[in-house]
Amino acid sequence: MTDRTPRPTPQRIAVIGAGAVGSYYGARLAQAGHEVHFVMRRDYDAVASGGLTVRSKDGDFRLEHPLVHRTPEEIGPVDWVLVGLKATAIEDARPLIAPLIGDGTRILLLMNGLGLEEIVGGWFGDERVFGGLAFTCINRGEPGVVHHIDYGAVTIGHHLDDPAALDDALALWADATVEVIRAPSLLLARWRKLLWNVPFNGLAVTAGGVTTDVIMGTPDLRAAAESVMREVVAAGNADLAAHGAEVRLDVDADIAAMLAATEAMEVYRPSTMIDFVEGRALEVEAIFGEPLRRARTLGLVVPYLELLTALMRALDPARTTRATSG
Repeated sequence: MTDRTPRPTPQRIAVIGAGAVGSYYGARLAQAGHEVHFVMRRDYDAVASGGLTVRSKDGDFRLEHPLVHRTPEEIGPVDWVLVGLKATAIEDARPLIAPLIGDGTRILLLMNGLGLEEIVGGWFGDERVFGGLAFTCINRGEPGVVHHIDYGAVTIGHHLDDPAALDDALALWADATVEVIRAPSLLLARWRKLLWNVPFNGLAVTAGGVTTDVIMGTPDLRAAAESVMREVVAAGNADLAAHGAEVRLDVDADIAAMLAATEAMEVYRPSTMIDFVEGRALEVEAIFGEPLRRARTLGLVVPYLELLTALMRALDPARTTRATSG
C-alpha cells in the first residue's frame, strides 16, 4: 500500500473457506493487527492445537493461537467476511455467510470465476460485495501449514465500482504484507484474471496434470495458451462493452504481461490441476462455462474456449461421480 492510504482501524474479520488462499490472506491480516476468525473443517484440530504456519517467499511467520471455529455461528456478526471457497461451493456460501452479517458487514470474495458477485449480491445486497483476485502461487502443505511460493498481489474491486467503498476495502490492508492493487472496474479485473486462469488451469488439466513450466516450455502448449488468451480478450471486451464499460483489455500488452509473469514463476501447480489429480470437483462453470456462455450470447466464435470447456466438463471428477452414481 502507499503512504497516502489511511491507517486502518482494527477490524473484526471472518474467513470462510480457509484453504490455502483464505488462510494465507487471513493470516496476513491477523499479522497486521486485525481480529481474524477462521472457520475451518479439515484443518481445525491441527490449527487449534498447533497454530497456523505460513512459509512464504516474503518471510515465514506463525500465528501461535489463531481464532479457529467449526461454524460461523460461533463468531457472529463481523466487519468483513473473506470468502475463500472454491467456486464449486458457491451455493454453500449463503448459510456460511448469513450468521456473520451485521448492519455494516462487507463481503470480499477471494474466489476464481465470473458472475460470483452477482450471486452473493443477490443474497445480501450488491453494495456489500467486493471481488478479490489473487495473482499468487499458494498451496496447502500438511495440516496447519500454507506454502506461499511466488507472487502474492491481490486486486480488489467493488461490485458496483463505488470508489468510496473501494477506499474502505483497500484501507483494510494498509498494514498487511500484501501488495494490493485497486480495480476501478471489477469486471475488467475479473476478465484479466480469466486471461490467466482459463488457459493455464485448463491446459494444466487437459495435458494430463502438468505444471505451468511444462506449458511454457512446450511450444504447442504455449501456442495453445496464447490462442485461448486471444479468445478470452475478445470475449471480455465484448462483455465489457455490453455492460457499458469504457475500459478494455489490451490484446497484445495484457497477453504479453501474463506470459512474462508465467515464464518467471517458480514451478507451480495451478489449483484446478491439484483438484483434478486429487479427484475433487473442478471450478469448470465459473472459470470456463460462464465466460463461454457470455461469448456465445454476444455472438462470438471462440473454438479454443469451446473445446477447452468441453474437455474440462468431461474430465471433471464431479461429473464422473454423478454419471457413475446415477
